[in-house]
Amino acid sequence: MFRIWAKIMKDGKIKNQFVYENNDEKLTYSHFLQYLFDICRELDCPTPVLLKTHIFNFAKFNHVRFYPRDFVESVEFDYLLLENIVV
Repeated sequence: MFRIWAKIMKDGKIKNQFVYENNDEKLTYSHFLQYLFDICRELDCPTPVLLKTHIFNFAKFNHVRFYPRDFVESVEFDYLLLENIVV
C-alpha cells in the first residue's frame, strides 16, 4: 500500500490536489509512469515527460517537481509536486 500526494502549485499556493492511493501493490518505480497517468487524469492536467532523474528524485527525496518545461503542452501553473506519503 502506498499514497502519493499530488499538488498543482501556482504563486506558492495549492491550486488543486489529489491523493493517489494503491492498496493492491507496493510502490514500484517500473510502474511510476502509470501512477503519473492516473494522477494527471484526476487532476485534469497534461502528463509531463518522465525522465530517469524524476524517478531518482522521488526515490531519494520522497518528492519530485515537474516544471512547465517538463510538459509538452503549455500549463498555467508553476509546478506539479508529487510527494510520497510515508506511514
